[in-house]
Amino acid sequence: MRKELNTSKYNFKSIIEKNCMYVDKTENLYRLVSKSDGQFFLSRPRRFGKSLTLSTLESFFSGNKELFKGLYIYDKNDIEWRKYSIIKLAFNGMSSSTEEELNINLCRTLDKFAKRADIEIVKDEIASLKFKDLIEELAYKNGQVVILIDEYDKPILDNILNTDEVYKIRTFLKKFYGIIKAMEEHLRFTFITGVSKFTQVSVFSDLNNLDDITMDQRYSTICGFTQEECEKYFAEWIDENAIKNNMSKFDYLNKLRIMYNGIRFSKKAITLYNPVSFTKTMDQGNFDYYWFATGTPTFLLRLLKKMNYDITTFEGLKLKASMFSSYEIENISAEALLYQTGYLTIKDYNESNDVYMLSYPNNEVKTAFIEYLTAYFTPVENNQIPTLLDYLVEGLTENDLEKVFNKVLKVFYAKIEYDIKLKHEKYYQTIFYIIFMMLGVRVKTEVKTNDGRMDAVVKTDTHIYIFEFKLDKSTQEALNQIKEKEYFNKYLLDKRTLVLVGVNFDSLTGEISEWKTITKKK
Repeated sequence: MRKELNTSKYNFKSIIEKNCMYVDKTENLYRLVSKSDGQFFLSRPRRFGKSLTLSTLESFFSGNKELFKGLYIYDKNDIEWRKYSIIKLAFNGMSSSTEEELNINLCRTLDKFAKRADIEIVKDEIASLKFKDLIEELAYKNGQVVILIDEYDKPILDNILNTDEVYKIRTFLKKFYGIIKAMEEHLRFTFITGVSKFTQVSVFSDLNNLDDITMDQRYSTICGFTQEECEKYFAEWIDENAIKNNMSKFDYLNKLRIMYNGIRFSKKAITLYNPVSFTKTMDQGNFDYYWFATGTPTFLLRLLKKMNYDITTFEGLKLKASMFSSYEIENISAEALLYQTGYLTIKDYNESNDVYMLSYPNNEVKTAFIEYLTAYFTPVENNQIPTLLDYLVEGLTENDLEKVFNKVLKVFYAKIEYDIKLKHEKYYQTIFYIIFMMLGVRVKTEVKTNDGRMDAVVKTDTHIYIFEFKLDKSTQEALNQIKEKEYFNKYLLDKRTLVLVGVNFDSLTGEISEWKTITKKK
């Protein structure tokens, strides 16, 4: 009987009982649960299978062996199938806009655990005290306890830009998670998931016995689907969707790879599909931005703008391994956060200097993220985009920059809210980059030459455009800089027409005040 595709269930028991598709990840889980006192942490992006992983562990430690029939772990004789008391906390479903609200909701959740277990815990309305008492009472009644915590860091990320409140929440969580280390003699197994890793939260300072498997090669495929898994478990849907899209199976698989594959979590070059995106494209048969439809990265966009981060460097970032491990609220690493949230991924690793190269993982993430950046920085209506794209492509192909500037660029810059029009050239260069990338045009910024850096280079099949931006100066000064520094030298052997473009912005209006071009003779 053909299994049902699961696009909304993240409960292992429900998936198995309703004969839904489950990609067997129990070989990874077997390595975890076979340890007598495992304490683990796993960081993965949102909607990447963390909740299902915890739910699978919950079923295992509930002793529900029959649910695992046919899976890797079922016939393993060196593990014990027994029922443990389980405390499972899901912060992704818990409101936490303030420390007080977080404490109230946690207290209510812990009281419900105690009521279901028919035990009494302290009446104090302090979550950490209730947590400690609950563990002790459960252990006294039933033996060692299992703790499963999903999205431990959501209260922090939800309040990351509210400085006063996020410090209170961090202190609160430090006390709460510190209970786990204090109670380790009563614990059989602990598994904590999150998007990020903050050093100042007790999980990673006081709780130093926690084994971080985030970038451990042995667990790199614990969440997400490998290429082999996709072709094994979804073979029928792949064949059907290839026909539906009028493609050969080879071409269809290749497009799936470009669109959804490429996410990597270790030095080992194993790449993964986001399970939400892949399953939904199998179910619906269309190529779409499914992962982004599950949630807008508003907090990340706000943070990048607050930090004045140079988003033009996203493709080709190089980071030392130490930058992945953790960071602090006071000094957030945008690069680490972009990686941990899934908007950038590992593209290469240089063992000789322990440096990782990051970039967008695939077309889904790149295209959708750039669209969000565009909407966030330049609020142009979505229904305008196709027309603007046509104008931009036509103008660049025909070397009709009148159309490019007057019908496209001026529309975008005019719609930028006045209070975010920053008074420096880099900002306008960034907006330029976002616009061109969002509209599918090849653009590079800060291109190195022997004598400096070009602000932007745009290439079409027929032309190469070298842009130089100025603020409250003159377009002639911009063109003179291109000529004096001979930015064009590296393209002189290229057969395409070379066009030099000087652009000036007015800092008072934030708009393009003048532009001028010269076609370079070779």
